[in-house]
Amino acid sequence: MRFDDVAADYKQLVDQAVGISGEETEYFAEYKARYLSRLGPDFSGRVLDFGCGVGMLSGRLKAHLPEARLDGFDVSDRSLERVDPRLRAQGMFTSDAGALGHDYALIVVANVLHHVPPPERSGLICQLRDRLAPTGRLAIFEHNPANPLTRLVVERCVFDHDAILLPPAETAAHQAEVGLRLVRRDYIVFLPRFLAWLRFCEPWLAWLPLGAQYVIVGTRDA
Repeated sequence: MRFDDVAADYKQLVDQAVGISGEETEYFAEYKARYLSRLGPDFSGRVLDFGCGVGMLSGRLKAHLPEARLDGFDVSDRSLERVDPRLRAQGMFTSDAGALGHDYALIVVANVLHHVPPPERSGLICQLRDRLAPTGRLAIFEHNPANPLTRLVVERCVFDHDAILLPPAETAAHQAEVGLRLVRRDYIVFLPRFLAWLRFCEPWLAWLPLGAQYVIVGTRDA
């Protein structure tokens, strides 16, 4: 499996691809975790990091949502072996989708769908919807194909050669198709490191379709 082959060097390979931003992989994991931290530090529901890889985002999610029970799923067993043992001890990290629960308050799918063949995307989102608790939320982060630097990063990434990027309208349509109600549609990650002193403005730019990535959040109504 492709991600098994790169598990040992995953972080270094991503760091090389995103180097034009001046940042490393941890910055983007922290950015997403902070975005989701609006759930609050006392949030104690079950969270699934779907496509968790080696657990970089999982670790940041646990730091921001310490009371949550955090599970992870990935098709790559070698990647799962590299997840922090402390994370594995507090939840379940597995490549067996059948072992996952059906009561998640939050499911996070971060930069996964562009690896899924387009005809299979709605089916996958439908399966994830069925694993949400009533009023649970599905947060999908994806690369923004309207951003030229994002497209360059994807071209530079050795395991993104098969990537087919999704515009936010497509991602939102997939969620609507399976009955999820739109909660938020935000653009994220605007400024490179040399403009880091201006990043405090980024939350006010969430409407601007030039962010390097975006997030679509849908909810399963009770």
